[in-house]
Amino acid sequence: MKERIKQLLQAINNGIYEKEQELALSLLAAIAGESIILLGPPGVAKSMIARRVKAAFSQAHSFEYLMSRFSTPDEIFGPVSISKLKDSDNYERKTKGYLPSADVVFLDEIWKAGPAIQNTLLTAINEKLFRNGEKEIKLPLKLLIAASNELPTQDEGLEALWDRFLIRVECKGIQEEKNFCSMLTDTTSDQDIVVSPELQISKEEYERWSKEIDFVTFPTHVLKSINQIRQAIKNVAVTNSNECHDVYVSDRRWKKIARLLRTSAFIHGRQQVALSDLAPIYLCLWQEPDERNDLRSIVIRILFSDIMSALSNLRTSLDNDIRTHRQHKATARAQAIMERKDGNKKIYDHYYYHLLDHDTGNTYILMADYQNLPIVTKGNAGAPGILYPDPKDSKRTIIRAYDGVDTPPGTRHVHLARSDESLFIDGVRFYIETLKKGETQVTASTIGHLSDRDYHQEIDALGTAIQEREQEIEENIFLSKADKKEVGETVQSIYTEIAYTRYDIQKLEDE
Repeated sequence: MKERIKQLLQAINNGIYEKEQELALSLLAAIAGESIILLGPPGVAKSMIARRVKAAFSQAHSFEYLMSRFSTPDEIFGPVSISKLKDSDNYERKTKGYLPSADVVFLDEIWKAGPAIQNTLLTAINEKLFRNGEKEIKLPLKLLIAASNELPTQDEGLEALWDRFLIRVECKGIQEEKNFCSMLTDTTSDQDIVVSPELQISKEEYERWSKEIDFVTFPTHVLKSINQIRQAIKNVAVTNSNECHDVYVSDRRWKKIARLLRTSAFIHGRQQVALSDLAPIYLCLWQEPDERNDLRSIVIRILFSDIMSALSNLRTSLDNDIRTHRQHKATARAQAIMERKDGNKKIYDHYYYHLLDHDTGNTYILMADYQNLPIVTKGNAGAPGILYPDPKDSKRTIIRAYDGVDTPPGTRHVHLARSDESLFIDGVRFYIETLKKGETQVTASTIGHLSDRDYHQEIDALGTAIQEREQEIEENIFLSKADKKEVGETVQSIYTEIAYTRYDIQKLEDE
């Protein structure tokens, strides 16, 4: 299925440049039975896209019309049959050759349509029905492509019609010089486009596919990602602005998006919707063009959120193991030093010595810091230190050697030195509490345990997962080059984090 659709798109794309995504999304909308609006200036091949999509279907009929404020329903839906009105008093339109008889419809300058046309279009787009006199006709309409060079004007009652266009794409002129030169020299016309009958979609296939699409299912992890997107779009950044928008998407629109996702999975030859199918749905979510870029970023980040979450979990565990490992080493060093020369000093809370007669009597110094202090000498002020209230117990005061980095609240800077039995603070001596006769030392112990996780195996698995996810997303035939570029940038940022994590894993092992 996927290969056939790719070949079909290649055939109808002949002679059009830099419109691959517009054509692909229009065909996706047609197979899903939805509609699309192309926003852009005149002369960027919007009407040509509609004609090419019509060529994708065998024996299909099309209808094109350029709207104006003077357009009448007769011009769109067909003139009233005078004979039927005269003979049977029946107000019925002659619809052959007009919108009600077409498979693919292109309506340019859609916002210039009057209320009578708009109201009929709402039913035609949403329910594929047209009331002709006393009859209600089921339309053969597969795709309605609307076009405009502007957004609908607010407060003119156009919101309902705007909401009916599930996919919204901005069309631009040719950007690359090579493609522009090819366009200038290419003489291919719509009449030259011949699509093989084996590639064209027949009426019977279309009806069968429509039923089969309904049986495509949603795995739990995909539904979770859709809900993440739904929550994330409540805070969307606006390009070149400090504003953030709460982008409203109705339940009806989400239901139609679900149909589009099923269709994407079906076209890619799957029986379940995959995360990769979600990549282009930002084009169904934006209300204003300035929201589009951030919506795309939100969707792409969420496509990798499970991998990023697993990496964050690994990172947290690794950081904890690094801290614990260093703590164990510091404890071992302190224990060795203590056994050599400070064995008579009483240890508190595994890591601290207690100063006698300082402040309220609740002052403690870290064992390792005390052991590493310079010996007091005449004229030597000592090493830099800090004295601050214990964050866990405001009644206690902690003394630390100062590394020039952290200064907890309430810090006072001091100079520290030591002797065999004392601590000198700014030259003033305070004795360290020692063990009483017969008292047993509570030795310093290692706090915390190292995890038994195989970090190398886990990080390798994450690297493989991100590679597979990136490939799966980039194989989505409905993505643009800009979409794939942003996917690549997101992946590169995760690879950078993986590289830092590998370095820290090695650092833990080397220590």
